[in-house]
Amino acid sequence: MKMIRAIVRPEKAEDVADALAAGGFVALTKMDVVGRGKQKGIHVGNVYYDELPKVLILLVTEDVNTEDVVRIINQSAYTGNFGDGKIFISPVEEAYTVRTGGSGL
Repeated sequence: MKMIRAIVRPEKAEDVADALAAGGFVALTKMDVVGRGKQKGIHVGNVYYDELPKVLILLVTEDVNTEDVVRIINQSAYTGNFGDGKIFISPVEEAYTVRTGGSGL
């Protein structure tokens, strides 16, 4: 299993969630976050924005689905501008359902 963490623009978060659902990946978690990337914020005139609002999307999927999920996120979050986001993938050793105590996805 893989944990996929995608940081995307707030205005693209619903597009990403809808695209994932259309691709059969309905279980996810979304959180509003703030941060900055390599650009270290942005300058608009005399105003400097150190941290920008983003949405963190988390989901766990089987290894064979990882490429599909990454492709869907890349396509649906893309604007072509700085700050489109980042995707991180980590291994998941185990997962348990709290209600049942069962393991697996």
